[in-house]
Amino acid sequence: MSTIRWWTAGALAGMCSLALTSLFPGPARAAASEVPSAVLSAVPAYACAKDQWPWGCIAECESSGRWHVNTGNGFYGGLQFWQPTWVEHGGPRYAPRADLATRAQQITIAEEVLRTQGWAAWPTCAKRYGLSGRVHTVQPGDTLSSIARRFGIAGGWQALYAANRSVVGADPNRLLTGTMLSIAPLTVLR
Repeated sequence: MSTIRWWTAGALAGMCSLALTSLFPGPARAAASEVPSAVLSAVPAYACAKDQWPWGCIAECESSGRWHVNTGNGFYGGLQFWQPTWVEHGGPRYAPRADLATRAQQITIAEEVLRTQGWAAWPTCAKRYGLSGRVHTVQPGDTLSSIARRFGIAGGWQALYAANRSVVGADPNRLLTGTMLSIAPLTVLR
C-alpha cells in the first residue's frame, strides 16, 4: 500500500510539474538550425554540458546537481550561493535563500554574479571546466553596441565582437538570447 501511495505522490508531482511547465514555459531557445555552427561547436564534450551548459556542470561540481540542497555549510542551492551574494545580486525577489528558488531563478542570479565576479565566484568548478573572466549573458533586446556601452568596452562593439566571434558567429547583428559573451579581460573604459 505504501508503495502505491509513494508512486501516486510521485506521479502527481510529475504531472503537476508537467502542467506547470506547459503553463509557464522557460525562455525561448533558438532551434538548432538557427544557431551558428561556431556556437554549437563551443559547447564542450562533458556529459554535464548537455544539461544547459555551463550551469549543469557547475551544479554537478558544486552540489552533485542537487538544486534545492541546504547542507548547513552556509552555501545554498545547486550553485552553492553564499547568502550575502544571493542577497546582493537580487535573489530575494525569488526566494529568501537559493535552495528555496527554482533552478531557473538560481541561474538568473548566477548570470548577475558572472557580470560582477566572473567565474571566480565558483573557483574550483570553473577551473575544472576551463571557465574564466567576467561574462554577460545576452538578454532579449541586447546588441553588441548596447553591451559594449553598458560595460564601457574600449573599442566598442567591434572589440566585443572580435573577442566573442567564436560564439556569436559570422554576423555580429545576429545575437542570440542566452549567448554568454566574455566581457573581461577586455579593456574597460571608466
